[in-house]
Parts: sequence; structure tokens; C-alpha cells
Amino acid sequence: MCLPAAVYAKTIMILGDSISAGYGLQPQQGWVTQLQQRLNQQYPKKHQVVNASVSGETSSGALARLPRLLQTYKPHIVVIELGGNDGLRGQPPQILQQNLGKLVSLSQQSQATVILLGMKIPPNYGQAYTQAFEKTYLSVSQQYKVKYLPFFMKGIAGHPQLMQKDLIHPNAQAQSILLNNAYPYIQQALHAKP
Repeated sequence: MCLPAAVYAKTIMILGDSISAGYGLQPQQGWVTQLQQRLNQQYPKKHQVVNASVSGETSSGALARLPRLLQTYKPHIVVIELGGNDGLRGQPPQILQQNLGKLVSLSQQSQATVILLGMKIPPNYGQAYTQAFEKTYLSVSQQYKVKYLPFFMKGIAGHPQLMQKDLIHPNAQAQSILLNNAYPYIQQALHAKP
């Protein structure tokens, strides 16, 4: 008989921008709150989710905040959902790649398992920029050997009925899709030994 792998109590920190901060939503509607609810159902009283996301956050801003966050919360898992604002500002992809790499490295140095949620941006800046932007996530995931979800907004982007009026931020209806996109990666990390 095969017993399921033990699940160790873990703190999961979400380091993101407006998509994870729940911009334009009631606090209880966001995917991060839904993540805590799902974990409570599946693993009662085991896991704590810390939402360290800030609307408008860039990879540089998150990098400035991360050391204190790691010290304060000592997360076992860090989920990085950043880059959209870097892309919308036309930041060079090399800078995003450097910053994401440092975010991953700092998290790993504090013994956290890292999950990288990839982003794509509209083709406003041309195909070369768009491709270079998307490739940063793959490059960082390979360099630091972290799990990465190629596109966190899969199944939402391009569907106006799942977006707020600004067509940038997912609406309340889309939050369960975001959770379902990220959850297999988070659940896998929960089963890893501390």
C-alpha cells in the first residue's frame, strides 16, 4: 500500500504586483486569499499564506523589499509574480532578468523553495522586445533550477469577460483561474521536505 507523502507545515509568501495584490477587488476575492482558503480545506491549520504583493510593483521595488520580508516571515516557499510593470514601462529585459535572478537567489539563500510565475506583455514594443521579455523567465528558471509557470494569466488574457474595464487586471471571476494555474506548482512544493 502506498501512503501519500507527508505534508510539512509551511509559510508561503507571494511576492507580486497588482495581479496578486487584488487590484480593483474586494480583499476576499483575490486568488491569494482563495489560495489560503483552499489550503485550509486540504491541509487544516498547516499552512500560512503571506501576501507581500503591492500594486504597481516592479522587480526593482520588490528587490529592495525582499531582504526584510525574508527576515520577517522566514517563508518556506516564495512565489514570484513580477515583471508586468517592468514590461509596461519598457524596461530592458536584461534588467528584469538580473532582478528576477537576484530575487530567486536571495530567496534560495534563505532556504526557500522558489516558484516563478511567468508573464507576457502586449506586443506594443515590437516582437523582439516581447520575445526577449518572455524569455527572461525561462532563462532565470534554468539558471537557478526553479519551477516556473510560463504564463500566469493563461486562460484569462485575451478574454475581455475575465478582465476589469482597464483590460489589464483580471476581474473577480478570473481569480479561480489564476489559482488553478499556480496551485499545482505550490502543492508540489508543499510536499517537498523542509
